[in-house]
Amino acid sequence: MEYLKDKDFIVAFGKNLQRIRKNKNFTQKDLANDIGVEISQISRIERGVINTSISVVNLIAKALEVEVYELFKFEE
Repeated sequence: MEYLKDKDFIVAFGKNLQRIRKNKNFTQKDLANDIGVEISQISRIERGVINTSISVVNLIAKALEVEVYELFKFEE
């Protein structure tokens, strides 16, 4: 059952990332290009399909010009 909690967290993170990205007027393509990953990886993160690495989270925060903690400011 712990997996379900992890999945909820991963999905919530992705939704928050998507909200922040859109508020910053970034497309998935823009973000992917800025951090050097495939667009599909951004899509999978935002949909909660994959649990991304902390290194990628750091790159995302830098590209979006937000503090890392802002990407984690959400409710599950």
